[in-house]
Amino acid sequence: MIFSWHQPQWQQLAASWQTQPNAWLFTGKENTGKTAFARHLAQALLCESPQAEHHPCGHCPSCHLFAKESHPDFYELTPERPEGENTARKLLQIKIDAVRTLIEDIQLTSVRSGRRVVLIHPAESMNIQAANSLLKALEEPPADVIFLLVSHSRDKLLPTIKSRCRQMLLPAPSYSEALAYLKHQQIENAESLLAFHSGAPLFEVSPEQDELRRQLLELLATPRLLAILDYAALFDKQKLPLAVLLDWLHKWLLDVGLAQQNMPPLYYPTHTETIRQTGKKTRPDKLFSLIATLNRLSPYGYHTLSVKMQTEALLLDYLSFWQNK
Repeated sequence: MIFSWHQPQWQQLAASWQTQPNAWLFTGKENTGKTAFARHLAQALLCESPQAEHHPCGHCPSCHLFAKESHPDFYELTPERPEGENTARKLLQIKIDAVRTLIEDIQLTSVRSGRRVVLIHPAESMNIQAANSLLKALEEPPADVIFLLVSHSRDKLLPTIKSRCRQMLLPAPSYSEALAYLKHQQIENAESLLAFHSGAPLFEVSPEQDELRRQLLELLATPRLLAILDYAALFDKQKLPLAVLLDWLHKWLLDVGLAQQNMPPLYYPTHTETIRQTGKKTRPDKLFSLIATLNRLSPYGYHTLSVKMQTEALLLDYLSFWQNK
């Protein structure tokens, strides 16, 4: 499917349908429908009875196979998730073996005597060896093979891969479009969740994480040593990666920084008064120092560091900041 906010981009693509490149790169904010757009394009490229503006018919044999995720000429690469393992704290990657297998497969002839389509998402999850292996296929693509790459973070891709793709930015929806979508899906607390997710409405609903984040915000409003130790143990028990806590803290501190400049919060609007009070009593230089600490830890968000110890250390640093020490 294509979300309403991406209809102009589809019309632009359909207008130049006969000049399809061998590789597309769709970029934009995460959780805004880019992968759905790429899937729709993949189905359209394989469809045997395309409709107006080249939309897939949804009824031909190819569309039926695509809907059942069994089309023999459609290949999809996503980060590997080993069965039976808790991967929450691992940085999942697309590895070179998967890319090599793909390249071997697309050298064969099409099963249904048409195009073959490869979807890779998110493209930045390829490790360097996998990316270099894919690059060779992009430089000398097999006949009638189209690559569709989806990226949430374009700058993390190799420049050589970007240069061999026709790029299209798929914009995020407006606030009103995103909010209307969430309300149509009957999502509770739609306004606050949309703010937290930076206006991207296709986030995964997780009541457990929402509750854990709510408890963190209560702690950040009035931090205490024993409460910090209890929360660190609770967070560690959930087996979430440190990256999750870093994201929650980073957004809180950015809102505090805005409050120090007498500006409204972006991510936690329901905590406006608490954030304003925190900004009023704290110093910008200490805030920047704490944010720098988070930035230094960001590359280790999915590392094997002790999450409990790191959580304790970060919240103790926050306590010192909050107390102006």
